[in-house]
Amino acid sequence: MVPRRTVAREIAVEGVALHAGIPVKMRIRPAAGETGIRFCRSDLPQRPVITALWNNILDSRFATVIGENGVSVGVTEHLLAALSGAGIDDCMIELDGPEPPFLDGDALSFLQLLDQAGTCELDQVCETIIVRRPVAVQSANASVNLLPSPEPEFRFDIDFPGTLIGHQTFECKFNEATFRREIGPARTFGFLDRADALRQAGFARGASLENTLVIDGDHLCNPGKQRFRDEFVRHKILDAVGDLKLAGALVIARFEGHRSSHALNAAVLRRLFSDPDNYQRIAA
Repeated sequence: MVPRRTVAREIAVEGVALHAGIPVKMRIRPAAGETGIRFCRSDLPQRPVITALWNNILDSRFATVIGENGVSVGVTEHLLAALSGAGIDDCMIELDGPEPPFLDGDALSFLQLLDQAGTCELDQVCETIIVRRPVAVQSANASVNLLPSPEPEFRFDIDFPGTLIGHQTFECKFNEATFRREIGPARTFGFLDRADALRQAGFARGASLENTLVIDGDHLCNPGKQRFRDEFVRHKILDAVGDLKLAGALVIARFEGHRSSHALNAAVLRRLFSDPDNYQRIAA
């Protein structure tokens, strides 16, 4: 039996929020077993708490936003991916703003923060979600499939013709070591010709050449920030890992994403849990 884990001690960091573009201070605190991952908006009256679960997803256009009772937290995926990669099942995340700080635009910066906090085993036992039959969602030419597999693994392909990215594919098994080495360091990316429109719409106000790989046609504006040749598709897997953390337990399946997004990640979770025959919950 695998024990649940939380952080061993409180850890804090401050940085700029990706979309809101304002400074945010975050504290990650230890939590009791079986409470899950929860966000506390310490900047709001009564300090409302939001549980990080798939049925609390409110928006998934440019990031994954979760909320309860009219209160929300955005851009949850990078931090949730790091918590998944570090094997953290229970913790309280306090924010004095609407999003976690964006830090380096990856999950590695959160992993390094969690390393400072350390981990602590709890008395309760981990649960896993075993996918028993294929679950698929599609939108236009994009799709996500969750397939039965003896272990969690990811395969993703993206296609941005006429740009530096072009077609990229990456595949890996999911475990703490592989995530830390192959996926966690992959930064988010964006396109220079879309930046002004995004900002005018209230998005990406905290994005910069320091935390985002910026593509201008067939070249990269900040090549010194690139860590992998195929960093773009690796980051899409990072996002998927974070979104699947909203299942509330480790999903044992093969995730296959084709040109998909946060919206399809949310849709496949809804489809998975719409039928009890799709999955089984067991102690790890």
